[in-house]
Amino acid sequence: MPASGNSAVDKALDLVEAVARSGRPLRLSEIADPLGLQRPTAHRVLADLVRRGWVMRIGDRYLPGTVVLQLSRATAAHSLVGIARPVLERLSAATATMVNLQVPEEDRSRVVDVVRPARLEMISDLRDELLPVHRFAGPLALVAAMDERTRAPYLAAAAAAGHPLEGPDGLLADLDRTARTGWGVQIGRTQRMVASVSRAVLTPDGRPLCALTLVGPTPEFEEPNLSRLRDELRSAVEELAAALGVPGGAA
Repeated sequence: MPASGNSAVDKALDLVEAVARSGRPLRLSEIADPLGLQRPTAHRVLADLVRRGWVMRIGDRYLPGTVVLQLSRATAAHSLVGIARPVLERLSAATATMVNLQVPEEDRSRVVDVVRPARLEMISDLRDELLPVHRFAGPLALVAAMDERTRAPYLAAAAAAGHPLEGPDGLLADLDRTARTGWGVQIGRTQRMVASVSRAVLTPDGRPLCALTLVGPTPEFEEPNLSRLRDELRSAVEELAAALGVPGGAA
């Protein structure tokens, strides 16, 4: 694909588009050569894009940056999976639980990646599924960090499903508790013997970007093991936030 123009803006946009449209992380040569750009020029412009958050560099490869992640759900899911996969794998190994990565969509969250130990094959991984906020910990953690306007479609979906919004057992109370603590927790709500705990990664302005969720047998989510699971999850969320260029972005 030839470069669309010769201005600095053209070069920057060509590079952002090339990175965002790729189905995988790209090396410098794989970005510059098809655009007809000199590699030193492309490297210099990419460095500026990395600094501004439009592109992310991990090793010798480039991925869409946090600014693009915040603008495009599809790109967010694609890029997040590549960045987050090592974090998911380490977290699953440390906790012996299933770990999933979720991103917010219009009125539910979508599971975009899962690491599931062999011992938990009886629990559905829900990959690519859309999860309602009143039944799952992941969307609970995400929606709790949203403002009132952004929450509205999620609340409407729960109400349409017959879940109460008000009262001590209502969704608003769950969201308030999650917002105060930073932990989305669901025990036995979707499946009686399955529990989950989730924590969100936030953008610099406090919006939820994604969430990591631990899923496993309910007895394993009781104290004192629950405290250990939360510690491991908190560390993983902080690690992912740093990898995404939003240090301090953990809920």
